[in-house]
Amino acid sequence: MYRVMPKTDRLPHALYRAEQVRALDRAVIEDFGIPGEVLMARAGAAAFALLRDHWPEAHDITVLAGVGNNAGDGFVLARLALEAGLTVRVLQLGDREKLAGDARLNAGRYQDAGGDWRPCDELPSRTDVIVDGIFGTGLSREVSGAWAAVIQAINRHPAPVLALDIPSGLQADTGVALGVAVQAAVTLSFIGLKQGMFTADGPDCCGEVFFDALAVPARVYARQILSARRLDWAKQREFLAPRPRTAHKGDFGHVLVVGGNHGMGGAARLAAEAALRAGAGLVSLATRTEHVGAVLAARPEIMVHGIDEPGQLDDLITRCSVIAIGPGLGRDAWGRALWQRVLDADRPLVVDADALNLLAEAPVRRHNWILTPHPGEAARLLAQETAGIGRDRFAAVAALVARYGGVAVLKGAGSLVQGEGERPPAVCCDGNPGMASGGMGDVLTGVVGGMIAQGFELEQAAAMAVCLHGAAGDAAAARGGERGLLASDLLPELHHLVNPDD
Repeated sequence: MYRVMPKTDRLPHALYRAEQVRALDRAVIEDFGIPGEVLMARAGAAAFALLRDHWPEAHDITVLAGVGNNAGDGFVLARLALEAGLTVRVLQLGDREKLAGDARLNAGRYQDAGGDWRPCDELPSRTDVIVDGIFGTGLSREVSGAWAAVIQAINRHPAPVLALDIPSGLQADTGVALGVAVQAAVTLSFIGLKQGMFTADGPDCCGEVFFDALAVPARVYARQILSARRLDWAKQREFLAPRPRTAHKGDFGHVLVVGGNHGMGGAARLAAEAALRAGAGLVSLATRTEHVGAVLAARPEIMVHGIDEPGQLDDLITRCSVIAIGPGLGRDAWGRALWQRVLDADRPLVVDADALNLLAEAPVRRHNWILTPHPGEAARLLAQETAGIGRDRFAAVAALVARYGGVAVLKGAGSLVQGEGERPPAVCCDGNPGMASGGMGDVLTGVVGGMIAQGFELEQAAAMAVCLHGAAGDAAAARGGERGLLASDLLPELHHLVNPDD
């Protein structure tokens, strides 16, 4: 029996491109003497163990098999299920004569055991679990024709889906669905986690992710430099050291939030309060005078200043340790003047919202800032279409850093964090769809500022902030649900999460 590592037990943090995982697989076989047949047997056994554990009442199993090694894993599972007394059918996509090597060997073993193996004309109307063994990680073209029709039928079927290694149709490196991709309830990945599983369409397609290294020797992994890192708050929170009893507010920095144009005071207020809840010692807010009273009444801990002209920022800039600019800033004369004043200041910056749009109009490069665009803002910063950002989010975040310097946070499902150094990009695994609502980015801006104020270097501050923000969204959704989740619902959760009960 092979141990399967579930998401709640912390998946590995190392992520790889598909070709890297294939290289690891080859190294195991060629240099460490573990036959491919053994690896396939381990993969199929691990998948069957997970199926039994996850759906203990399942008695009718349908395996969809392609013509590659992914199908071979499925045939091992199918044989084990048959031997356990379950009803099993394997539905073949593609020419079964193209099965080769270990996949063909295991198909024969399943057939010799009396297994039901037939062409995939249609899915059974009733089955307890569908196992996706159609494509592996090598898929690079769009799924079409009969293959696409079968995947669409899988997604319409009421039975839950277990995907082997990666959902069929999902591009392993980018996380983009190649025309159509299986939407699995559970994915069991082998040897190395693929970076595309955690961003773009990956989270929707993979469902809950599990991992099994197939007892591969640890030394194998030294042969590949990971292509990306997986982030989660469970790990990032370890960087928050207990505060000394002699601490005072000056020890934890001073965030200046700049924004809140006419009718947009709420955005700046959310950012300012989020900075406080993340642990900043002091927070000032520079905003339109009309918002001062409302902010003071709602949150008197924020030092709010009415700003009519940019020179009024100078004293605030000299006293702060980091500036967060953009929430509700606008692009009129007032917003532009404040942006230019902040841009001229020698302070670490968090740049979001309209500040990003102003930066896109007149690009500059610096090393002491964190840019936090969503895909539309990233497209403007890179002078391309938004769809291009989605086609390869890893390439987009790298291009942002190459053009603008500093650290870039590309927001979205599986937010990415990339700095100028040699560390690979990072993918945040916290957060949920309920966070697709107004004001969430403003809260993130404040959290990033709060982390910088507390002394974390920029890339670390961005990683911690993105995960904290996502975890706060998850905690808020757990209390009240995803639909109707408000940005302000995250504020008390931030306070709880930065003070874990140990």
